[in-house]
Amino acid sequence: MAGPTHESPSLRLGIAYGDRLVRMSDHDLGAALDDAVRVGARWVRTDLSWQDIQPDGPDRYRWELFDRVIAAAAERDLTVLPILGFTPAWARPAGCAGQECHPAAPKAFAAFAAAAAARYAPRGVHTWEVWNEPNLTGSWKPMPDATTYTALLRAASQALRQTDPSAYVVLGGLAAASTRHGDVSHTDFLEAVSAYGGNRFVDAVGYHPYTYPYLASDETQWGTPWEQIDRTRDSLRGVLSAHGTPDVPVWITEFGAPTGGPGHASDGGPETIGERTTHVTEERQASIAADAVRTANATPHIDALMWYAERDLATDTSSNENFYGLRRADGSAKPALGALRDAVAGLMD
Repeated sequence: MAGPTHESPSLRLGIAYGDRLVRMSDHDLGAALDDAVRVGARWVRTDLSWQDIQPDGPDRYRWELFDRVIAAAAERDLTVLPILGFTPAWARPAGCAGQECHPAAPKAFAAFAAAAAARYAPRGVHTWEVWNEPNLTGSWKPMPDATTYTALLRAASQALRQTDPSAYVVLGGLAAASTRHGDVSHTDFLEAVSAYGGNRFVDAVGYHPYTYPYLASDETQWGTPWEQIDRTRDSLRGVLSAHGTPDVPVWITEFGAPTGGPGHASDGGPETIGERTTHVTEERQASIAADAVRTANATPHIDALMWYAERDLATDTSSNENFYGLRRADGSAKPALGALRDAVAGLMD
């Protein structure tokens, strides 16, 4: 099997949008992508959902939803990083319900990946992320399993590279988690995947080191998720080095901080950080955004940083998941929008 085909360029900066872009009107899609341009990002991370493209079976494709995203991004000179995932009902294991179920047959998923590469490589898409947070029970059902994920990764990687020799493959963004309640920690999962050779099927490892209310640059005694990239004894870089691939870079394909939620907000001060802290102030979010850009740019082997997200999902404070945006749900800008823009511009000075 062919190995990695790209050398690591300077830091790639982008916005992560999840599965929202394909649901938007043309106007809203354009406005959302304009924000990527506004902050100086050149990348767009978004789901290319197998469920969306082949809901009815293996012989029919519905590309029109994603075609709109590719066209709108191309108009703005933005590079798209599709996340291949979300299994349609016909391709799930027996007894498993929901699009988060892992594919029953890696070959079927690989055929989808090959078809996607054949369609979009001629339109400038050469970078692919294989699944999202496969180490969590909520993202890889019925439960995370490094063996089945590695089989999927190998099949998809081979299919992508056979279709597009310049394909660049990113291991699905690992959630910063602990090994408990079915979830598997990012380091334990990467260790197991690498033991099966999965680290040699990819050009980069995706990772989601949410640190809020702490900054990416903060140094702690216990080790924030960001510090666990390369500053702790049990680190992603340590795993990659132990398995013979020390130069495989880390792509931070999600990073951000919510500004609302059911508990208390933190402004970063020690007195505001506790068990009931579920989000940060808008000013702290801005500080986190600016610091992440500078820290990622200064850290060896971090080749990409994708901020999540462009806009809040809703105003319901029962979940902090609704408040990761650079903009509020009504479209008004939070301080983080300007802070991110200024930090990106600062890299050019």
